[in-house]
Amino acid sequence: MGKVIDAATMLGRTTGLVIVDCSATYDTVGVLKDAVDHGCCVVLANKKPLTCAYEDFKKLTSHFRQIRFESTVGAGLPVIASVTRIIASGDPVSRIVGSLSGTLGYVMSELEDGNFFSEVVKTAKALGYTEPDPRDDLSGMDVARKALILARLLGQQISMENINVESLYPSELGPEVMSTTDFLESGLAKLDETIEEKVKAASLRGNVLRYVCVIGNTGCQVGLQEVPKDSALGRLRGSDNVVEIYSRCYESSPLVIQGAGAGNDTTAAGVLADIIDLQDLFQARP
Repeated sequence: MGKVIDAATMLGRTTGLVIVDCSATYDTVGVLKDAVDHGCCVVLANKKPLTCAYEDFKKLTSHFRQIRFESTVGAGLPVIASVTRIIASGDPVSRIVGSLSGTLGYVMSELEDGNFFSEVVKTAKALGYTEPDPRDDLSGMDVARKALILARLLGQQISMENINVESLYPSELGPEVMSTTDFLESGLAKLDETIEEKVKAASLRGNVLRYVCVIGNTGCQVGLQEVPKDSALGRLRGSDNVVEIYSRCYESSPLVIQGAGAGNDTTAAGVLADIIDLQDLFQARP
C-alpha cells in the first residue's frame, strides 16, 4: 500500500491517477484516505470502507466528484448515480426500498413454489450464489452494509449499530456454535417450519416474502417483509436486484431500478464505468 501512496504523492490527479479498491476488507481505509488527501480519484467496489466510522465515510466522500462507488450497492445497476442525481436536482428522497441480495432474492422467489427453505439454500450454494458458509448471506449483514451506504448518501449520520437487521437464523445456529457442515446437514432443516408458516401467511393475504432494506427519514431496517405479488418487489424472480426510490417527484410512482445485481462481469462493468466517468476530471498533461 505504501507504493500506492508514493505514486499518488508523485503523480496526484494531474495524470489521472485512480485508486481502485475491489477487495473485501477494512484494511484499505487508511490508504484510501491518504489517496484522497493527495487529490487522487477513488473507485470502490469494496463496501467496507464506506461502512466503518462515519468520520471515515465523510473523509472519503469529502471531494464527492472524485469518488465513485456504484458497484458497492447494486454491482452495475445505476443506483448510486440515480439517487445522487435526484438529490442534486433539489428533489428530496424520502424513502428507498430494495432487494439488494441476489442470493436472498433467489431464495425468497423459490419459496413461492413451495420448496423447503433448507433445500433452496442448499441449491443456491450448489449454484454458487452463496458464500462458502451460507450464513454470511442469511445474516443479512451484506444487505445492511448496502443500506448503510444509501442511508449515509441521504445524509443520515448513522452506523451499523443503528440499523435493525433481521437474521434468517437464530444465534444457536450461528458459526460460533455450529460448523458450516453441521448447519447444512442439520441446522437448516430446523428453520423449514417457521419459514413455511411465514410464506403461507403472506400468501393468504395476497403477498409474498422478500428480504428487503427500507431506508426512510426515521431510520433503516433490514429483514423479511411482505409485499404485494404484483409490485416490483413481488414480481422479482431469481437473483436480480430491484430498488424503489421515493421522492417528491416519485412519491406515488417510485423510480424503479431492476436487473442483475451480482456477478463478476456485472461488478467489473460497474467499476469500469465508474473509472471512465471520472475522465473529465483529469487535467491534460502539459
